[in-house]
Amino acid sequence: MATSTTGSYECDTLPAPRLASGLTPDLDHDRSPSPFSNFEPSSTGSSLLSTTSDIEMYATPTAQRKLCVRHQRMADEGTNLKLQQALDALPVQEREAVNAIWSGFSSSSHPRRELILQGILTMCCFSQLSLLTEQLGHLIRIDPFTVLPREVSLRVLACLDATSLCRAAQVNKQWKSLADDDVLWRGICEQHIGQKCLKCGWGLPILERKRAVRMNSASPSSSPPSFPPHHTPDLFVSEIPDALPFTRPWKDVYSERLSVERNWRRGRCSVRTLRGHTDGVMCLQFDETLQHPSFPILITGSYDRTVRVWNIETGLEVRCLRGHTRAVRALQFDEAKLITGSMDRTIRVWNWRSGECIRTLEGHTEGVVCLNFDSNVLASGSVDTTVKVWNFRTGEAFTLHGHRDWVNSVRLWESEESADVEMACGSVNEPRICQGTLLFSASDDGTIRLWDLAQRTCVRQFMGHVGQVQSLKLLEVDERCDEGVSRQEQRIADNNMAHAAQVGNATNPFEVCTVITHDADSESMEDIQSLDRVTREVLAGSSRKRAKRPVLISGSLDNTIKVWDIDTAKAAQTLFGHIEGVWAVASDKLRLISGSHDRTIKVWNREEGRCTATLVGHRGAVTCLGLGEDKIISGSDDGDIRIWSFAGDNRL
Repeated sequence: MATSTTGSYECDTLPAPRLASGLTPDLDHDRSPSPFSNFEPSSTGSSLLSTTSDIEMYATPTAQRKLCVRHQRMADEGTNLKLQQALDALPVQEREAVNAIWSGFSSSSHPRRELILQGILTMCCFSQLSLLTEQLGHLIRIDPFTVLPREVSLRVLACLDATSLCRAAQVNKQWKSLADDDVLWRGICEQHIGQKCLKCGWGLPILERKRAVRMNSASPSSSPPSFPPHHTPDLFVSEIPDALPFTRPWKDVYSERLSVERNWRRGRCSVRTLRGHTDGVMCLQFDETLQHPSFPILITGSYDRTVRVWNIETGLEVRCLRGHTRAVRALQFDEAKLITGSMDRTIRVWNWRSGECIRTLEGHTEGVVCLNFDSNVLASGSVDTTVKVWNFRTGEAFTLHGHRDWVNSVRLWESEESADVEMACGSVNEPRICQGTLLFSASDDGTIRLWDLAQRTCVRQFMGHVGQVQSLKLLEVDERCDEGVSRQEQRIADNNMAHAAQVGNATNPFEVCTVITHDADSESMEDIQSLDRVTREVLAGSSRKRAKRPVLISGSLDNTIKVWDIDTAKAAQTLFGHIEGVWAVASDKLRLISGSHDRTIKVWNREEGRCTATLVGHRGAVTCLGLGEDKIISGSDDGDIRIWSFAGDNRL
């Protein structure tokens, strides 16, 4: 291992010999010396043998020896002992000849050793060269993690993807200790959970309800992360008061979420049906993160004029709210209130926990079809072709005119230019609107309008649908992620295979559903190797922020879904796949879903414009959808509510 004889370091293959006298009373003079002893050169072979026959090798402390990595490994593996046994098995004359060669080589300087080796190689036939090749293939291998400091080893492993890390953990215990380190898996989690990777386009769900505390990580570096608040992904929140935040190993976190994502991509789900409404279900919303109650809540509105509150975990109806005199077409709720809109022209504010109607808002001259509220204002759209913006405190409203037919969807949006300056127009009771507060509205006239609520004017019009626009979804996406994923489109477009599987209760034909996955082969686990094949930005010290841009998604009865560029009011993408009109769309950063009059639900890869799965099971048009991290909840004209769970264990 030494570079030259003049260098400051040379490898001592074995410690210097010691005289046996006084150390070992029973010295075996017939035993050959070790083949790698540091003998002094002598003029004759007899003197060499006589010298070495009177000495015995004793291991000196490691601190007093200078062994290269290769000879240290030989010492650890007992290679010299095996070679010595092979030498002892030879006749004495052959043993002396071999020993002379080894002794001469051992006492030579490094340049002289190289010369001897070159000469020996010239004398070797192919059979000997083959033996050398076989032996060298093993001997020149070095386990880098036995030599490198732990910190450097982690830097090296940080360049691997998740699949390679799992394979590295299977090598031996030392590799497993390194490959399972929380530093590595925390970097992978931060790059993929709750967002799509900037390089590979993959993303994993956060699973809010599973952000619970479990146990301490077994990794030596698994102490709770001390990242600044703006840099921590907040994947875990301890709910144990006055206690340290214990968390699971990050590898377990990644594995759990990867299992859910694989179910999404392969169309593996379980289906559950909730029944209670006596007519078509027109609107729904669910929330799994409420502090109270402890179980996830689903609220649905129907043509049967009722609003029903459900426990998603048990599938049981918790409460039925009655008060509307016609169909309930729209609803939205938070921890404090539920607001519903009905074809009876009214908007009702409820305490959904107690079932009490707190207030009734009247102002539309026809049925209320849609609504949306934030912390300041409530917007509603109606059959009377108008949009009203309401003051929560007083119930007063102003009206936006422009659409020529039913207003089917409204969405509030705080633009980047939003300021904390409130503006009031008209009476003091009218809503006070912050500058930069905008509103999208979709109508049966085939257009989508963007309104500046502070100015009460339409600032932009989106035209492109040739049918009634029924649903809107506003989403903020990572711009660089979209660019990275586009490079994979051509490869995926070449694979058009589809696979179908039946799920649900086989004993009841009305509960049997079909899941059709498209391009399933292109989503094999081998592709996960590209999931995170980049150096962890966290370990590299990079805190680069992603560029965010808003995206507007619309569904129409012209059978299409459009993705709009808000700045230009042009359709950036059109998704084809449904054979009848699209009633509902929902989306998050990872996927887009749509429900149609053709009774199907489609799951889309938004960036690629590709349908990844089709869910078949409803007996009527799919009129409303809710999208969660591991489930889809759908409502239909058939009066059923279906929960399609993609959880890791395929249970709700």
